[in-house]
This record gives sequence, C-alpha cells and structure tokens, in this order.
Amino acid sequence: MPALKHLEEILITGVRVIVGGAIFVSIAINFANIAGRYLLSEPVIWAEEILSYLMVWSVFLGAVLVTWEGRHIKMDLISARIPPPASFILNAITVAVFAAVCGFMIVQSWTVTSMARQIDQRSVAAEIPMALAHVAVLLGFAGMLLAVLLRLPQYVRNVFGSETAAVQKQVTETFGTFE
Repeated sequence: MPALKHLEEILITGVRVIVGGAIFVSIAINFANIAGRYLLSEPVIWAEEILSYLMVWSVFLGAVLVTWEGRHIKMDLISARIPPPASFILNAITVAVFAAVCGFMIVQSWTVTSMARQIDQRSVAAEIPMALAHVAVLLGFAGMLLAVLLRLPQYVRNVFGSETAAVQKQVTETFGTFE
C-alpha cells in the first residue's frame, strides 16, 4: 500500500507543478506581450494562442486537483443531512454518475484528439497542433476519473477536509454510524 500512496503523491505533485508552471509561463508571456505592445509597438503575435493553450491545460489539469481534494462545487444542503446508510448510497450514485461522465468525455476527447492529429490541424499564428489542446481535455477527464477511483472511500463517505469532517462528525453524532 505505501507504493500506491507514493505513486499518488508523485502524480498529484506532478500535476501541481505542471499547472503552476503553466500559470507562471502565462504570466511571463502576457507580460512580454504587454511590454512589446506598449513599449516597443511590437506585440508578440503568437501570445494569445499560446495563452489560450496554457489556459486550457491549466483548467483541465486543475480539475484533476479539485477532484483529488473533493472540492467540486456541491449543493449539499440536503444531502449533508441525510443519515447513513442513505447518504452513502446517494454518494455512491453521485460517484457512479461522475465516473460515467468522465468515461464519456474520455472517449469523445480521444476521438477529437485523434481526428485533429490525423488532419494535422494547427493554430493560425503559432502553428501549434490543435491536438495539444484536445489532449488536455482527455488527460483532465482521465485524471479526474483516476482521482475519484483512487479516493472512492472518501467520496462515498464524503470526508475530505476539516469542514467536511466537521459536518460528518455532526451527522454521526446525531444519527449514529453505519458499519
């Protein structure tokens, strides 16, 4: 089991480094474009395209981190008050739907990425393969699916952070435990 935890840490740290790097590179490119445009009257022609690519990668890989930490926006006013075992069943159904959506999106983005790669579609100014943007969607949904599967017990119990643990403790104190 420690090997799996070590692999999880490596993957999550890798995603954090990639997202952080993409954001810093975006800031640098944006700064260079602003300086070139207003100080030198020479904008960086490819900057907007590269910034768009970096934004897509940051969003979809960032979604992996959000999924890993169980921080997706939830409307849990009612579901947080449902006692176990019904809450566990509801959470399991939610996870199943989430996994199904991820699976669907993996298949669709695989198809789009493959087509973009086959026709060698490229961006206008930077001439970067469009498949690079599409593969970010594929990796993002694959990462989210992997994250939800690796943290399945936390998702079913809805216990991730301190605030969720406090709600879970209150529910447990009120309704008891289900084991």
